[in-house]
Amino acid sequence: MTEWWDDSVRGWRSGEWSLELRDDEFADIAYDGHVVLRSVRAVIRDRNWDTAALVVDRVDESDLALTLHVHSEGLGSDLRGIVRAEVRGAGRLRVLTDLESATDFETNRTGLVVLHPPVLAGAELDVRHPGGDALHTRFPARISPHQPAFDIAGLSWSHDGLDVDLHFAGDVFEMEDQRNWTDASYKTYSRPLALPFPYPLAAGERVVQSIDVTVSGAPMRVPADAVARIRLEDGPALPAIAVSAATAPDPAPARIDPAPWSAVIVELDLATRNWRAALRRAAASALPLDVRFVLADDDTTAIDDAAHALRDLPVARVTAFWPTGPARHVSDLEAIALLRHALTEAGVDALVVGGVRSHFTELNREHQRLPRRLDGVVFSSTPLFHSLGTAQLIEALQMQRLVATQGVELAGGPLVHIGPISLRPHFNDVATTPPPMPSHDDLRDGYGSALTVSTPPPDAAGASPGASGHVGSAADPRQSAAELAAWTVASAAAFAVPGVATLAYFEEWGPRGVRGSDGTPFPVFDAVTALAELAQKPGLRGDSPDGLVWALGARTEEGTTVLIANLDRRERRIEAETPAGSVTATLAAGTLQRLFLPAVP
Repeated sequence: MTEWWDDSVRGWRSGEWSLELRDDEFADIAYDGHVVLRSVRAVIRDRNWDTAALVVDRVDESDLALTLHVHSEGLGSDLRGIVRAEVRGAGRLRVLTDLESATDFETNRTGLVVLHPPVLAGAELDVRHPGGDALHTRFPARISPHQPAFDIAGLSWSHDGLDVDLHFAGDVFEMEDQRNWTDASYKTYSRPLALPFPYPLAAGERVVQSIDVTVSGAPMRVPADAVARIRLEDGPALPAIAVSAATAPDPAPARIDPAPWSAVIVELDLATRNWRAALRRAAASALPLDVRFVLADDDTTAIDDAAHALRDLPVARVTAFWPTGPARHVSDLEAIALLRHALTEAGVDALVVGGVRSHFTELNREHQRLPRRLDGVVFSSTPLFHSLGTAQLIEALQMQRLVATQGVELAGGPLVHIGPISLRPHFNDVATTPPPMPSHDDLRDGYGSALTVSTPPPDAAGASPGASGHVGSAADPRQSAAELAAWTVASAAAFAVPGVATLAYFEEWGPRGVRGSDGTPFPVFDAVTALAELAQKPGLRGDSPDGLVWALGARTEEGTTVLIANLDRRERRIEAETPAGSVTATLAAGTLQRLFLPAVP
């Protein structure tokens, strides 16, 4: 059975300070039980923004310090040294790293990264610069498309009764809003992006950095409620549910029973040899197709052949993105003009949508490039962009609500279609080298994400452009976990804000699918099916009280259906209040439940 939680997490406490050691990460650094920093860790990035693994060789623990003896592996790196958290007095904690490179190594970023909790949204923030002057600002309330703070030597803020001060040494730092990628954090990282990269680390060169954390005050205490209460209110129809076409290598399952999806997303890179085979596979579903063309840079006329290939197919909507250039991964005015012309010439009548091939991040930064009069706006989403931990999966849920709400606002009227939604990215949107290309016209090797050799890593360092990368599979082992069903229902509850018309989860089959490569359904299949059965019905929506329990529902003439999900590590008692009455259930950790209130005659 696939493990959902990593049981290797261990706790450490020294006086009022506590933290969780998650592999090489100091996570949930707390003072007097109140989380002050989400995470501090050391990261090593190569020239392609891929992240070398930081292997923990030994852990030394005392009452005053926790020391990790580490070495890096992969990407040509060979750094060795320590990462340490040490108490320096009352209310004072220092986190430091001292790494020495055994070889010459070109890096885009090597050093410490700090994550701040999202509850700081809107809180006042003082930024101290290396020259001694300071800036008074705030942590962004809305997701900031660009860095909210530069040239950082120190940061100070107050929240929930605690005054917090950070002092950085060893490099100049800056901050970005990681909620763009549905990470539950603001990130302060070293080596400003305005400086040239990659930069060399010479053999024998050391990277020495430290962060001093000073805390004073007493945290506010909020009494816990034994019952988690969610109020669901009437609203417009719930989003349609779609899936993506399988990208896995042939053979396809011998038989796939019909499913209640509204559409199948298929992304076709027109620079590849096997895009026609990928289109045929998607069309075999006999469902409407949501077609995403990636234009060929060296042959813009390829879109003409691609549009002709859509004739006689049921096309729900279509768009096109640039693979490179200033509008990389964006369907700008020129891309949509090429697409519209090709569709007209081919006699294909379809809704033309636009947006970004990648995350909300790019929509947030590049929405001004989108042409007017689009029939919809699209972007994809993955919770595992900067970290592969299950904690990241859970924390992403509340951020999904934020990006959906802000995405609808940025769309400015056209409906929003969110997908592909996958655990790991369906392509590396920050790669500085060309993507892997299929060697054949068929799908013996798969296409798209199946060819990916670099996927997001277990780290939290900078993405802008430094989205993380890590050599490995684009599939996640938790795809077949029973808990993913509950996560998917919770994700739909988070994403399904008014104005979102479609949510597209996972692939039809394969290691990134709702079914395995042999066609056997994974547990998540039932969750996506349950969501599809509620789609397009008058919706019931509400907020999660803590980001761990979620609910959504729909009303019909027969009655009210409510789906409740518990992503906590423990059993929870949950009460969902609806206009038709309240329902209460006790859910085990990582489970979901379907409840029904019959209509009153």
